[in-house]
Amino acid sequence: ITMHGANTSSMTPKYFILNGIPGLEAAHIWISLPFCFMYIIAVVGNCGLIYLISHEEPLHRPMYYFLALLSFTDVSGCTSFVPNMLCIFWFSLKEIDFNACLVQMFFIHMLTGMESGVLMLMALDSYVAICYPLRYSTILTHTVTIKVGLATFMIPFTLLIKRLPYCKGNLIHHTYCDHMSVAKLSCGNVKINAIYGLIAAILIGGFDMFCISLSYIMIIRAVLNLSSADARHKAFSTCTSHICAIVITYVPAFFNFFTHRFGGGTIPHHIHIFIAGLYLLLPPTLNPVVYGVKTKQIREGVIKLFFREKDILAVRI
Repeated sequence: ITMHGANTSSMTPKYFILNGIPGLEAAHIWISLPFCFMYIIAVVGNCGLIYLISHEEPLHRPMYYFLALLSFTDVSGCTSFVPNMLCIFWFSLKEIDFNACLVQMFFIHMLTGMESGVLMLMALDSYVAICYPLRYSTILTHTVTIKVGLATFMIPFTLLIKRLPYCKGNLIHHTYCDHMSVAKLSCGNVKINAIYGLIAAILIGGFDMFCISLSYIMIIRAVLNLSSADARHKAFSTCTSHICAIVITYVPAFFNFFTHRFGGGTIPHHIHIFIAGLYLLLPPTLNPVVYGVKTKQIREGVIKLFFREKDILAVRI
């Protein structure tokens, strides 16, 4: 594979070639179908949630603002790589510009970090709502909600990739520009990239999981102290959707993380790539379904919005 634009001072490829899932090229069309179906559900579901929360007055609360931010993060994250992946599967459009690859990598890592941060904020929101219900509106004001929402933004490590020289070709055995898959093409020292990526994942994921766990420990203690069984049931039921979202997000993430670093030769490479795609696409697909089914206010909002639009359409006709 030819290297373009390389000289003694800079060995940067003009473009990379994303090879999809190596070894399963003949099945790319069939593999693309579930990914395409999940992507459609993710876009429709998350955009629908954002629209619903923005138009329904009862949903103008911090909990639902955080849910809207989660939906925005999810739909943006899967949009950053799924259309390009489908082009690889359907049309064999495997070339991606070097800078476009860095941009894709930037958004994928930034948005996955944001998703973890938003889940942490939702856990803290549940803690305040259950443990300090009378002070909820004074603690989580609109200003505080906006500030903590902006705090979830993170700057990923694309600059560490841009500084590297590349002399091992430009073929990436992946469906998107993964950080270490790109770094492995470099003939420079990538230890900093590997260490930084590992530390960032542990610190961000570890800190978020610590805060989530601490929040739920305090929630469980507060709920168990309630005298009414109905009150305990109602308090626990408000957390069900969030717990499901945590499981949907963190289980595939940790599975992908540990199999990628410690799986060695026991797990085939195409399984790694397949899992990496699911890890990014599964939460955006299932989160709107979980919150739509489990959250009473959202179900009522959907029904109200449906009949309102139906009445408007009837009047126009």
